[in-house]
Amino acid sequence: MPRILVLDDEPLISMLVEDWLAELGCDVVGPARSVEEGLSLVDEGQLDGAILDVNLSGQNSYSLANALQLRGVPFAFATGEGGVGPESGFESPILLAKPFNFDRVKAVLDQLLAKARARGNA
Repeated sequence: MPRILVLDDEPLISMLVEDWLAELGCDVVGPARSVEEGLSLVDEGQLDGAILDVNLSGQNSYSLANALQLRGVPFAFATGEGGVGPESGFESPILLAKPFNFDRVKAVLDQLLAKARARGNA
């Protein structure tokens, strides 16, 4: 069962994503509501992927994305702002556009798990 970290500061959104991931056969880690909480969950065990809200009440999730990248854990940025800027340092990241729907979440999950398999994580 793939373990997917969810980072979002909006409880209703994270609950929706959690439900969809569970329906898709995933073990949801979190949800984390802050970068700090996300970092502590990353240290707790093996992850196969992560969905990270870019903007958490004015703080971005780039430091958590960097920590995941160092561990070889694929991630997607969730954003309603069209993407991430060049200041993020991430080239061609996987994006999950808001508003979410089941098909978009499934497509992103498929991309994350394909990357994890390619790196030997899943």
